[in-house]
Amino acid sequence: MVMHKTQRHRGDYASSRFVRALGTKREMEKIVNDFVINVATANGTGSQSSNLIILHSMFEMGVPVSGKNLFPSNISGLPTWFIIRASDKGYQAPGDGTNIQVLMNKDTWIKDLEALEPGSIVIFNQDVKLPVDRHDCTLLGMPMTKMARKINAKLGKLIANMYYVGALAYLLDIDEDAIARALEAQFSGKEKAIEINSQAILEGREFAEENWEFDCQFTVEAREKDPNSFLIEGNEAIALGSIYGGITMLSWYPITPSSSVAEGIIKWLPKLRVDADGGSTCAVIQAEDELAAAGMVLGAGWAGGRGMTCTSGPGISLMSEFIGLFYFSEVPGVIWDVNRVGPSTGLPTRTQQADLSMLYEASHGDTQHIVLIPGTIDECFEFGWRVFDYAERFQTMVFGFNDLDLGMNRWKTSGFKYPDMPMDRGKVIKTQKEMDSIPNYGRYRDVDGDGVAYRTLPGSGLDPILYRGTGHDEDGIYSEDPQVYNDAMARLKRKINGARNHLPAPVVREEEQKELGVIFYGSMENTIVEIDDLLGESGLSVSTCRVRALPLHSDVEDFVRRHDRTIVLEINRDGQLYGIIRKEFPVDLIHKIHSVAYSDGMPPRARVYTEMILRVLEDN
Repeated sequence: MVMHKTQRHRGDYASSRFVRALGTKREMEKIVNDFVINVATANGTGSQSSNLIILHSMFEMGVPVSGKNLFPSNISGLPTWFIIRASDKGYQAPGDGTNIQVLMNKDTWIKDLEALEPGSIVIFNQDVKLPVDRHDCTLLGMPMTKMARKINAKLGKLIANMYYVGALAYLLDIDEDAIARALEAQFSGKEKAIEINSQAILEGREFAEENWEFDCQFTVEAREKDPNSFLIEGNEAIALGSIYGGITMLSWYPITPSSSVAEGIIKWLPKLRVDADGGSTCAVIQAEDELAAAGMVLGAGWAGGRGMTCTSGPGISLMSEFIGLFYFSEVPGVIWDVNRVGPSTGLPTRTQQADLSMLYEASHGDTQHIVLIPGTIDECFEFGWRVFDYAERFQTMVFGFNDLDLGMNRWKTSGFKYPDMPMDRGKVIKTQKEMDSIPNYGRYRDVDGDGVAYRTLPGSGLDPILYRGTGHDEDGIYSEDPQVYNDAMARLKRKINGARNHLPAPVVREEEQKELGVIFYGSMENTIVEIDDLLGESGLSVSTCRVRALPLHSDVEDFVRRHDRTIVLEINRDGQLYGIIRKEFPVDLIHKIHSVAYSDGMPPRARVYTEMILRVLEDN
């Protein structure tokens, strides 16, 4: 056993006993860019800045890295964890275990320790004064709070987190310049904060070097970095896409995890959407509740604007009445749902894909909605503007469907592609000449056979401007005639079904052997490569099909037909996409399709889903 040079443990050990570390001074083969760090802290202690500095410093070195913020559903005080994974293979799931555990929170101290595999490295704040009773792990203590208070007594609790940044920088050999760039980005323009935190990081690095006689087996090695790449949250990418998509009215009511979509729009509007006089070209209204927010989007769509709101599952529930009005009166609008764990309040700061069925058939009566489902950070931006085009093209409310993992964590992009096409306003009649060219115009008359009628906009001078939520005939006149209602509902279904192959096609990665196909959607994209590799270790040839929209593109059915067996993989309990497929696909395909659905609030871990897939295949 290798001992610390000078540092003594101040927990339950006797005062004369050294803290021990598993390791040797002999040279060992380093594990490069392949490890998981778990930082256990408390919400409201300033740890997010420290964690992001670690994440960004490795990113600055060109290392493929991902971060998962597991935060509590209160303002401060409850436990929070930040999981950082470095992987040269590009794996972005949280990983199956923890290689380096940082202990800062006394409330989870014991459980965090107990969960570790033998041989794990533990960096802990000695000032917490709790036992670190894991003789089969490497134990590395540092009096972080006491050291921080020497820099600034008032801010010592916050600065203490920077000492584990320095410790990790020393153990993993993170480049000092990369740390400096990450620190500058985190505290941009705040020179005093940069100075204080730089000092803490340096002291943490020096303490580790002087006091820890331990050669860490894990290391960071620089890789070539795309100079144009950067990290950004999915919700902010959606916000930017919405701005470039021509949003003219944002209404919102705060709810985790969607609030940062609205906050991102508000942040970027002064830089991207001002007129010649400096005024904003997009109205922003914080509504009194979710129902009011949806109603404002409805009003914007009726007036010819591009209105949007953002919410999560509970908000969708409250918006249901207006969602039905969007559908039946055929007013365009956009609602982004950033999925959190339900039902009820559930786990409001954890991730899930359990709103899918609700979105597809939201509101009472027979309804069916277009749903766009991004799976990458670039698609968050792209679908941010595409939703408006689809809403106006098909004259209906369109859902954007994201989840907390993709929405509130940071992902790599090399920059977003500006929309290379004019806005699609759909079938809008602007002049009397256009009106006269349409045979037997009626607000709800389908003259082209695609289920989409022509519309006029207020201010055009063309009458009538009709949008009716009660029974209506093709001219928009109130009607309770049974056949008229049946015909209207048939046309609406034809319209939405007709959108299938106009929506984003699935992303298919296909093997020559058609042994197993895996259908998935959304943020599972960030785990599927690792799942594919693990299944490959079992000798399986796996093709994948990532669904990007509802109703399902015809390519999804073709994918199922080409494969011997198909698994539908999703992050919910009930297999909601699997249920949609069973309801809509021909009966002769159903026996080939199986469900693997799992949800515990965590971002998907590859081995969990892989083991479930193998069990289903064994049983079928």
